[in-house]
Amino acid sequence: MEHLDLMEKLSDKIEELLAKYQELKQENDTLRRELLTCKAASEEKDKEIERLRDELAMKNMEVDEIIKKIESLVG
Repeated sequence: MEHLDLMEKLSDKIEELLAKYQELKQENDTLRRELLTCKAASEEKDKEIERLRDELAMKNMEVDEIIKKIESLVG
């Protein structure tokens, strides 16, 4: 009788652990998908930032050329 109670307790604990494992596995999978989504979004933002930096550099060069032209006309 006592042996059966121990087996039932052990069986219950194993079921609890398996349920917790499945729950944590699902949570881990969800977090992994979210991480991949965030990484992809970050890469897109990095590309956009780089494009904007290049665009800003070109605009700065244009401004510098305009200033040089103005200075040559005035000076």
